[in-house]
Amino acid sequence: MTTAAASSAGLRAEAELLGQSLPALLAQAEMLAQTVMLGEHGRKRAGQGDEFWQYRSAHAGDSARAIDWRRSARADTPFVREREWQAAQSVTIWADPSRSMAFSGAATRPNKAARAKVLALALGILLLKGGERVGLSGQQPRPGRAQILALANGLADSAEDYGLPDTAGLVPHGRAVFLSDFLGSLDGLEDALAFASDRGVRGVLVQVLDPSEEDFPFSGRTIFESMGGGLAHETQSAAALRERYLARLAERKDRLAALSRAVGWHYACFHTGAPAQSALLWAYQALEGGT
Repeated sequence: MTTAAASSAGLRAEAELLGQSLPALLAQAEMLAQTVMLGEHGRKRAGQGDEFWQYRSAHAGDSARAIDWRRSARADTPFVREREWQAAQSVTIWADPSRSMAFSGAATRPNKAARAKVLALALGILLLKGGERVGLSGQQPRPGRAQILALANGLADSAEDYGLPDTAGLVPHGRAVFLSDFLGSLDGLEDALAFASDRGVRGVLVQVLDPSEEDFPFSGRTIFESMGGGLAHETQSAAALRERYLARLAERKDRLAALSRAVGWHYACFHTGAPAQSALLWAYQALEGGT
């Protein structure tokens, strides 16, 4: 087994355990609640009686069977006859692959990338078990347990210092999850949320931080450097920066919350020093409209 394959297998095993750590009754109850509240929330499930909702342009990955050839004959591009439940059940997950996510303030804690990947995969497992269609950014959301391996294999790293949300693969009127530390420029996030909102996509922002990024436990001469080495700042008295740093971090969190509210999304921040179960449960419930 190659190093990459071993890493994917280990990540999948860890995420499976995390997904199973939620009480089975709770997970089943969450999904059951959605099936009996269709009238209130306007969601449709697969089965007899599912209704035509809209035509959409065919995407890469759509099967020939899904194309409505009669409608497509009246245009230059193929169209898919989409039903409401198919859009509502489609979830796209973006886990920030940038170098910033590789930071950990202690050897005893996972870095932010590891936590975000496990959360992304565990959430995907829970949703797939509930009959949802799930895909990473750039993937076509698909149902079934076979998709778990595609999710695990798709979680990669990049050479960028800070990540920009990837909106490729968002399904109109579907749902989305963005996991990141959101410490870079927020312009890209704002554009991504606007893009998603224009397509009726609702979702959640999960900010993942290391405890040291929250507490700023630094003093004396300190060199702060981005994980990619593109940014650096040296100070002789780090403690003197603490108050300003904490104020700017609070401002950033407020902006993230405001951006989320403006498009009907949910936002929360979680730390790598805390158990991952709380973040997984919050994201799952928020995605289902329960938070």
